[in-house]
Amino acid sequence: MTDAINPPNLRPDLAPKARITDPVRDGQPKIGMVSLGCPKALVDSERILTRLRAEGYAISPDYSGADAVIVNTCGFLDSAKAESLEAIGEALNENGKVIVTGCLGAEEDYIRGTHPSVLAVTGPHQYEQVLDAVHGAVEPSPDPFVDLLPASGVKLTPRHYSYLKISEGCNHKCKFCIIPDMRGKLVSRPAHAVVREAGKLVEAGVKELLVISQDTSAYGVDIKHAEERGHRAHITDLARDLGALGAGKDLWVRMHYIYPYPHVREMIPLMADGLILPYLDIPFQHAHPNTLKRMARPAAAERTLDRIAEWRDICPDITLRSTFIVGYPGETEEEFQTLLDWMDEAQLDRVGCFKYENVDGARSNALPDHVPAEVKQERWERFMEKAQAISEAKLAAKVGQTMDVIIDDIDEDGIATCRTKADAPEIDGNLFIDEGTEGLKVGEIVSVEVDEAGEYDLWGQLR
Repeated sequence: MTDAINPPNLRPDLAPKARITDPVRDGQPKIGMVSLGCPKALVDSERILTRLRAEGYAISPDYSGADAVIVNTCGFLDSAKAESLEAIGEALNENGKVIVTGCLGAEEDYIRGTHPSVLAVTGPHQYEQVLDAVHGAVEPSPDPFVDLLPASGVKLTPRHYSYLKISEGCNHKCKFCIIPDMRGKLVSRPAHAVVREAGKLVEAGVKELLVISQDTSAYGVDIKHAEERGHRAHITDLARDLGALGAGKDLWVRMHYIYPYPHVREMIPLMADGLILPYLDIPFQHAHPNTLKRMARPAAAERTLDRIAEWRDICPDITLRSTFIVGYPGETEEEFQTLLDWMDEAQLDRVGCFKYENVDGARSNALPDHVPAEVKQERWERFMEKAQAISEAKLAAKVGQTMDVIIDDIDEDGIATCRTKADAPEIDGNLFIDEGTEGLKVGEIVSVEVDEAGEYDLWGQLR
């Protein structure tokens, strides 16, 4: 397991070509895509490419073959901004015609200060502006008899799983976060539109839906949980509707970015009944009330422990994943020790941890008592040592169990890389099958007996 939260880089020269390419006809304009940032940005990239394919553009797997390159940027942390600027520079050097979009696109002057020659800069989820910029750089040349778009659109993830974005923006005002400034307030999609998109993905062969947004459990609040065409915009109702798409077939529905509101409890019976995966990704961020207060997050760490106990009572197999920040301004040794003690109590299954860093525009920058870099590093190491020990013990307890896994990859040596229901793509661990994999296919769900466990991964044999 890694503490990264992002999918792998999807630069044109690195992306698995089979995922994004179709046969290219003579004279067809070609666009490359660099997709950085979180899964929500990946969904934006897929939507942009789907629109471009519908207009007759081909998707180029390399810079040299592209008539222009779109760079979908991340601007959440200063390190992410630096990576985005580097990717823009690389695309300019390799291709020359570059259109910038995404979260960092909200800071056009910042981008043009380093790369003044980019063709256009647009902000996050500004699909029409991106298309206009592409049209200006490379004329579309559609052929209605040739340019047929698959029902599921263009996907940058493997064919057997797909991210399903249900809303944009966020209503929280956490001091360390500038996402509401970049992406705006919560804007929920109509429930019937989400279910329709999910249904098309399932029809196209998707076996796992990963539900994402900035605050998934707040879904529908902005539209007062409106019901339209038989579907209500409430996260519990949506989870039930998505789970129902799997009736009579293997379908995993995984919930990400769940803020621990009290009504989250209503989803746990759906997990116990097997309608959605028993998996919750919840960004607790810290455990000490004073730290949470300085973060402008609800200071209710004690109640989260009560809720965790209640969730486990309803669904003993539930997997809990979270992320934390250490070295937040003003964090004392006592506050950090409270976090370690909370971890002992909570026994979370999957954990990521980040060392605090200033983000341009974040209110936390102005807080007093910033923690020295060496202290942040030392606390991060202590935290990860604790998290690793918990993970290792939990995985060791799974040896001898039989469980379903989904196959993500089979290499040339016949080793299958799989995930259990407790593992989300790219951010959690894997289960490996190293023999008897002949005849297996990527995307297949199979039964495995676990025979070995490591710190973050499992090994097993087919059953």
